[in-house]
Amino acid sequence: MHLFYKEIVVTTYIIRGGDIMKKEEKIELFNNITAPKAGEKILFIVDKPHDDIIDNKMWKDRREMAKEWYLIYKEMGEKSDFEIDYLEFEATGKHNSILPKEILDKSRKSNLLIAMTEYSASSSIEKICNAKDTITRGLSMPTVEKRMEKTAFKADYKKVKKYANEIKKLLNNSLGAEVLFSTGDRLYLDLRNREGKSDTGECTKTGQSINFPSGEGYIAPYEANSEEVNEFGESKTEGIWPAGYNGEIVKFIVKNNRIVEIIGNGKKGEEMRKLFSENKTRTNVAELGIGCNPNAVITGNILEDEKVGLHIAYGMSVHVGGKVESDMHLDICYSKGCPVEGTTLTLFHKNGTKTELIKDAKLRYDLLE
Repeated sequence: MHLFYKEIVVTTYIIRGGDIMKKEEKIELFNNITAPKAGEKILFIVDKPHDDIIDNKMWKDRREMAKEWYLIYKEMGEKSDFEIDYLEFEATGKHNSILPKEILDKSRKSNLLIAMTEYSASSSIEKICNAKDTITRGLSMPTVEKRMEKTAFKADYKKVKKYANEIKKLLNNSLGAEVLFSTGDRLYLDLRNREGKSDTGECTKTGQSINFPSGEGYIAPYEANSEEVNEFGESKTEGIWPAGYNGEIVKFIVKNNRIVEIIGNGKKGEEMRKLFSENKTRTNVAELGIGCNPNAVITGNILEDEKVGLHIAYGMSVHVGGKVESDMHLDICYSKGCPVEGTTLTLFHKNGTKTELIKDAKLRYDLLE
């Protein structure tokens, strides 16, 4: 969930779905998802290129999309008596770097925060929304594309909420999970002592913080930090965790919930060794996520890709219920059509039973009905 980095490239795909949403459909969507109320203050934040942070077409289109959404909210506010503001700021250049102080201060004074950014602001938004005295709820939409109005935005979010909460229940009833990848590799994730969460597409109450488009259940694996290891022992998370990058397969060797070795002699393998050596907290296995938005499609944009099915992240986990602080949280997706697929995901429950929740790299929605 939540903090994104464009690491997955899918070379061929088909975008199914209908037409771009009409204005009336967007108004209905905004009311259903965010429920803006009279007297509230709503803030859009949008990052912009500067200096050596270069613009691109998708980023330009996103800024236009943000202005379009802002104007619709502004019209809604004139009818429903809520305030609306729009702030641009210089892009941080890195996913989940701390937002500028001016943006943080203004965000904390807003009831609804909508971030449509190139570089993810999710960690800052989560901290604002989780603060004890918060008045804020927030939508984080890093790398969002207008074409998603044809796909994931058009989901039945009542069903998405049901599916996400059912996945959360399954995760909370599990001691561990095993993933078999299309490469033949296996990874076991220790789910003890952690609480599953759900991203339901609902951002109507103070303190709520979601990605949008939405739809997933997720959990941080047990990390065996210094406060826990004496009572619960080392983490049982271990195995081989493969990732595909533009035709290059890199394999992470995992022990005790940490990436301890990287197999791969190509350019990406060297890049990942450097990335992890610079900050050891990045080696933490941070999240097991299971997307459940039936309208989401695989295109290489992780914001939507992770809503299709299985994804696993490394780095920071505190925002998803774990114990590790880091300077990044990066998801890798494994649904049908990704460079590496998670062929099966089996959950091992506390009562001794098990559930194969993913089969043939596809979520089994029949188990969630």
